Amino acid sequence: MASVRLLTAGESHGPALVGILDGIPAGLSLDAGTLLRDSGRRQKGAGAGARMAIETDVARILSGVMAGRTTGAPIALVIENRDHVHWKGVAVPPMTTPRPGHADLAGALKYGQDDFREVLERASARDTAMRVAAGAVCREFLAAFGIRIGGYVSAIGSVTASLDGLSFESRIERASTNQAGCPDGGAAAAMEAAILQAGGAGETLGGVIEVIALGVPPGLGSYVQGDRRLDALLAAAVLSVPAMKGVEIGPAFDNARLLGTQVHDPIRKEGDRLVRPSDRCGGIEGGMSTGQPIWIRAAMKPIPTTMKPQPSVDGFTGEEAPMRYERSDVCPVPRAVVVLEAVTALVLANALAEKLGGDSLDEMAPRFASLSGASLSDLHLKGEHQVFWP
Repeated sequence: MASVRLLTAGESHGPALVGILDGIPAGLSLDAGTLLRDSGRRQKGAGAGARMAIETDVARILSGVMAGRTTGAPIALVIENRDHVHWKGVAVPPMTTPRPGHADLAGALKYGQDDFREVLERASARDTAMRVAAGAVCREFLAAFGIRIGGYVSAIGSVTASLDGLSFESRIERASTNQAGCPDGGAAAAMEAAILQAGGAGETLGGVIEVIALGVPPGLGSYVQGDRRLDALLAAAVLSVPAMKGVEIGPAFDNARLLGTQVHDPIRKEGDRLVRPSDRCGGIEGGMSTGQPIWIRAAMKPIPTTMKPQPSVDGFTGEEAPMRYERSDVCPVPRAVVVLEAVTALVLANALAEKLGGDSLDEMAPRFASLSGASLSDLHLKGEHQVFWP
């Protein structure tokens, strides 16, 4: 069973989103302001739709925190949907024409529903507001051990940033200076222009998001079972976010075109330390963290709700009919950066809690201190051990 886990509930236009975050240890300083910082980032960025002008995404802490510190009990969070007032008690016509690319048709077939709105309300990316709030709690837990997570946009549509020579820290810092969330200022301006052009044409745009985790100790995750591999868990978390259709750890697809000796990170010796001069593995080998930065790249498709009509079939009449437009973003890629940071934080918080054990930060701290970077003394190799199969 996972040590840190999140369960959410709520619909896009229902009264509220609800989350229960279990497994956060006792003794972590936490307040509502911590949650607001990330929630605000989710609502801003080039290509955001009108809904973001309505909502404020203020997460309230209902339990699991007393006197500003976690108690070790489940943390209950709630985010009120301000737009609910416009839907409460209103007779909304059924949605009978599924939108290509959305959960509408497959969801209705799965659950036997005849109003596609019953699908889209829960399938909506509105749920990510709660995941960002819960991820902010996990960030605080990770930060207590010096682990930091940041992200940025490296491509939108056909515009790709030039990031060569920029450290991960610089990329994250520079990304906060523009509405595209891109470290390359020139590319950011071109991305914003592309978003405006797509919106004017009734289109939407996708892109590529990169998330970096710094300060992760070696040995999180495991190779002993497939469902404990850290890269598998991170990939699943990324693909659980609406519109994410591809993920790679490090420059995985570039690596696939190279020779083995060009790909794998050499192991070098500096004094008593073992070091890696490169990070083409993306910080994970054999399903475990290596101590290098964890580097995730995710492909986000253009969201399906376009102003330009797309062909579909009306489930009521049985006749072909264009899909009906629902309010949406033109390009959610800049706003999705913090969402991917949040789901990454959830996975890493769970992996760290599993590695350290314990119920409080005070109990975990001395155990974390033993997770030093790799050194020759950590290997404990004496040259005497032999393996005999039973």
